[in-house]
Amino acid sequence: MALNISVFKTRSLTAAIFVVVMLAGLLWNVWSFFVLFSIVHFGAWYEYQKLVAGIDGEYATISPFHRYGVMIAGWCFMWYFTNKGYTVGNIPFHVIGWWTGLVFLFVLPLGEILLTRQISIKNILYSAGGLVYISLSLGLLTNLRTMFYGNIVGFQGWLLILIIIGSIWINDTMAYIVGSLIGKTPFSKISPKKTWEGTLGGIILAVVVMGIIGFFVTRLPDGGEVNWVWTLQWVAIAAIAAVTGTAGDLLESKLKRMAGVKDSGHIMPGHGGFLDRFDSLLVATPFVWLYIMWLQVF
Repeated sequence: MALNISVFKTRSLTAAIFVVVMLAGLLWNVWSFFVLFSIVHFGAWYEYQKLVAGIDGEYATISPFHRYGVMIAGWCFMWYFTNKGYTVGNIPFHVIGWWTGLVFLFVLPLGEILLTRQISIKNILYSAGGLVYISLSLGLLTNLRTMFYGNIVGFQGWLLILIIIGSIWINDTMAYIVGSLIGKTPFSKISPKKTWEGTLGGIILAVVVMGIIGFFVTRLPDGGEVNWVWTLQWVAIAAIAAVTGTAGDLLESKLKRMAGVKDSGHIMPGHGGFLDRFDSLLVATPFVWLYIMWLQVF
């Protein structure tokens, strides 16, 4: 596959804007992060429901109460997984998220029965899939952002998010470049343009680049010797994010093929919609979160 310079320029410009917006939302404060990913949450849900409706026309007939109620119920996941950085008055966000989420999970099926006089288990399962795929993942991302770790892990929340997003971005960009230049062996029927050369090249380069950055960053606190334990955590997180992020990209590609569309949306030229841009992050986040929890235990 030849490298399309025009497409590459469009993708690069959009990616640069994406990085600036992400950095602003991430580094300004925890509130800017929450607002940014709340927008991502609702945008991803809107596109997910369109994709599912394209796959199964019956889902397009769900009531507005179901359509928007499940989005708000999912948003409660983000509230629930916040830490001490978020409060309303003296009430922590996670308490509000817990009780509000319980209310919505009880009211949604009841409201569906009262409004439509019937309930579709299939449609409920589609929405439940969105809660796991989108809401739970972004809830865990919010949890990582508002955590502060001790000496074993050595990360603050904002730095950990940068490593995850940076690894995914490098993997995505390098996989495209390597695949375009030397890719010959198809990787998956789900995404015909992906090649084994590009996929492996993207993952390897993501791990190498993040490992090098981690090598120097771990020296910054005192300028002394490299903390190899922390450096290896950069490598491990980059590997997890790159591999599972690739799986996330394939998952979304499968959904689009089933729905018969090229992009999930059109908010980002050259990259499509919210799901097109965050598909890797949605799948990678739970795996990185589990790894961080494992580190804290051991």
